[in-house]
Amino acid sequence: MTPTTLRIATRKSALALWQAEHVAGLLRAAHPGLRVELLPLSTRGDEIVDKPLATIGGKGLFLKELEVAMLEGQADLAVHSLKDVPAELESGFTLAAILPRADAADAFVSNDYANLAALPHGARVGTSSLRRQAQLRGARPDLELLDLRGNVGTRLQKLDAGHYEAIVLACAGLERLGLHDRIRSRLAAPTWLPAPGQGAIAIEARADQLSVLEALAVLDDPDTRLAVTVERAMNHALGGSCTVPVGAWCTVTERGLHLRGMVGDVSSGRLLVAEAAGSGDDAVKLGNEVAQALFAQGAAAFLKS
Repeated sequence: MTPTTLRIATRKSALALWQAEHVAGLLRAAHPGLRVELLPLSTRGDEIVDKPLATIGGKGLFLKELEVAMLEGQADLAVHSLKDVPAELESGFTLAAILPRADAADAFVSNDYANLAALPHGARVGTSSLRRQAQLRGARPDLELLDLRGNVGTRLQKLDAGHYEAIVLACAGLERLGLHDRIRSRLAAPTWLPAPGQGAIAIEARADQLSVLEALAVLDDPDTRLAVTVERAMNHALGGSCTVPVGAWCTVTERGLHLRGMVGDVSSGRLLVAEAAGSGDDAVKLGNEVAQALFAQGAAAFLKS
């Protein structure tokens, strides 16, 4: 039986609140009469903004407080950007629904330059993502890559204040906040790979809350779930950490699945790339296959460093 009320745990950033409100609207439309409430929380990942994520514990820092709220009965579900969700969830939790994927590309954002190639020699580019840094280094070894933390608004303010010539953000986040006009150009597959799951919104819930899971299932998009399952399987096989530069892009067509994966080295800009195709029945197998192909090229040394 569908619950009468569902409480959504969410981070407090403008993007997180947009995503939670979006899910709330979808739930109300799917279940007329359902009451949906938001529980905005601050996470450790939000509070520590002066250090790179890779040095303080990774993207899982954005989930812990939300999961505690679910365990303590304060919330029934949590809404996340899937790219921020570790490859392996904490025991007792499940991804109850994954919404249709938005634009998975990265956005080149600059006030003065149209694209990456147009940046002058030695230009300062801001991003906290090791995946983005490795691909930037591979494309433009002359650039000065600087760490950039904070929510979308804070990052744009730092660009506008002149701290960087350009920054790299996710297209989906900018579009969801009505900031599409800040995108000067798209950094997109197959030449530039996104984070596993980028562009998708995930709904996490306790695995033992069956009525909640049933209410959420109507929002699940099978093609998106299939694609991101492949990408996350590859990431998990590589170690599942955000402290290494890993990119993945899986496409789902009538002919089956195609995965392109990348492991990069931030210091040298060297990128290892592998790809493979398979059927929808072999999602995890396909992810593992590409991971093993990357290991065969020497990915273990990149991951270790």
